[in-house]
Amino acid sequence: MNKYNLLEKTNYPHELKQLSREELQTLAQELRAFILDNVSKTGGHLASNLGSVELTIALHYVYNTPNDSLIWDVGHQSYPHKILTGRREKMTTLRQFNGLAGFPKRTESEYDSFDVGHSSTSISAALGMAVANKVRNRDHKVVAIIGDGSMTAGLAFEGLNNAGWLDTDMLVILNDNEMSISENVGAFSNYLSKILASRFYNTMKDTAKNALSIVPSMQKFAKKVEEHMKGMIMPSTMFEEFGFNYIGPVDGHDLENLIDTLEELKQLKGPQFLHIVTKKGQGYKLAENDPISYHGVSKFNPSEGMQVPTSNAMTYTQVFGKFLNDIAQIDDEFIAITPAMREGSGMVEFAKKYPDKFFDVGIAEQHAITFAGGAASKGIKPIVAIYSTFLQRGYDQLIHDVTIQDVPVLFAIDRAGVVGADGPTHIGAFDISFLRCIPKMIIMTPSDENECYQMLYTGFRLNQPCAVRYPRGAGTGTTIDEAFEMMALGKGKIIKNGEKIAILAFGSMVKPSLDAANELNATVCDMRFVKPIDIDLIKQISDSHDYIVTVEENVIMGGAGSACLEAMQLLNLNKPVLQIGIPDEFVEHGDPKVLLKHIGLDSDGIIRQIKQKNWL
Repeated sequence: MNKYNLLEKTNYPHELKQLSREELQTLAQELRAFILDNVSKTGGHLASNLGSVELTIALHYVYNTPNDSLIWDVGHQSYPHKILTGRREKMTTLRQFNGLAGFPKRTESEYDSFDVGHSSTSISAALGMAVANKVRNRDHKVVAIIGDGSMTAGLAFEGLNNAGWLDTDMLVILNDNEMSISENVGAFSNYLSKILASRFYNTMKDTAKNALSIVPSMQKFAKKVEEHMKGMIMPSTMFEEFGFNYIGPVDGHDLENLIDTLEELKQLKGPQFLHIVTKKGQGYKLAENDPISYHGVSKFNPSEGMQVPTSNAMTYTQVFGKFLNDIAQIDDEFIAITPAMREGSGMVEFAKKYPDKFFDVGIAEQHAITFAGGAASKGIKPIVAIYSTFLQRGYDQLIHDVTIQDVPVLFAIDRAGVVGADGPTHIGAFDISFLRCIPKMIIMTPSDENECYQMLYTGFRLNQPCAVRYPRGAGTGTTIDEAFEMMALGKGKIIKNGEKIAILAFGSMVKPSLDAANELNATVCDMRFVKPIDIDLIKQISDSHDYIVTVEENVIMGGAGSACLEAMQLLNLNKPVLQIGIPDEFVEHGDPKVLLKHIGLDSDGIIRQIKQKNWL
């Protein structure tokens, strides 16, 4: 028997609309089973997608997509949407090179209204679309679907504020599953929890439910009335103060009620706000019980659950976690800050051991950096653990609230360079370029685990803004020397001697540069620092070699290679230079090794590009 009987007949929303309410319930079961089966084979975001099945079906059933626009905030919950919009058969290629993207992507489907990857953009984008529809006199609906974790970011409230003021026709759906990636933090999360946990409200609801259970028709009527009664039982919501008509919270897994509610909201004018409550991992007990671990998964057997991978080499994330715990044993004057990435940044153990030093500020990168700047101004050393792609969101604060004030904040920048399956929204391709132009900023690029450990310590001890940027994944297997050591500021080293060609390699590109140099008989320098750049070493190498090659896992424009060229110009050194790095394009999703090969940043690519210069 085909377990996906209905799903295989429902490839597009217009086919979905032909199903009965009873068939929609069956479809939801099949869709949830398909997601679990598929993601267990490809990897990807699991728990959040299992939780958004009924909502997705209801939205495509009620609205006329793609004319009506659905904007999925972040996109962690968009797999059901992809499956029901003509991409089911391609889901086996999810997050693979030349396959389906893990997030909504406009070039992939007309049903994907907006490219997303970073959180909290949906409301602003939806408002822009709604205004555009009004200007063009198009009677198209716009719906933004945002998670409660994404509501911790200021951008979401900027969008709410403007939408309420403009009184624009649009719907915002808050999918409240009480989490982002880590547990939600902050006053707003507590506010939502209090609404759901209101003793008076829940006592009245349970009493009424029991009393009416003997009269099914009255029970159904009471369920609809319940949403209107909440406003009389509890304080008015902040969303109404923003100018929205607030409905909720409602059960996000009650498909029939969701459809009825959306049908009613579709007819209303002005900004509408629907608060639904869902469960991450719905329908798969392992994910329900551990939604953090099952947020983003590698391939696994659904019947056995995920297995912890083993590796002889530490990841750079683990190196950072070790550094935090080790420095805490000898220094009490610091705090560690993360914008909602405790697990991803390797801070779980530290948070448990030193809760008074650990601060998760929610999905609020701008706040995280200014918060760090404020702490630093009062003599506490802040360490900000942040992904390269998320640091972009706090660039103004980085300049104004840290570097202009010259306060000593250490930025531990994870996921620098190619990150793989999450694609162009998550690649750490730009941090060297946008950091290097900021006065007073120190930038370090470790080539192995021990360098990373010692650079973090060096940055911690320096009395100025510092950044240590390191890649995703395992290191080289180098043993960490647990004796902390200050590194000489702005000094690299020659790690292989050769002839004619000198490769100046930065961070993660030292290993492939060494592999390439063995075939080319080239010299290799581990440059270590991007800023200050090692001018003395560049002069020494230029004097003794005919050709210079720079290699970095950052965009070429304005990157580490550009720093070397500027140094050579300052020294009046006139030698041919080849810059190798990430090209001037957005690198798509896929396995990191495949992507590095594709853009010429593996050893074979380095060799090929050098040979094309005819320098040998």
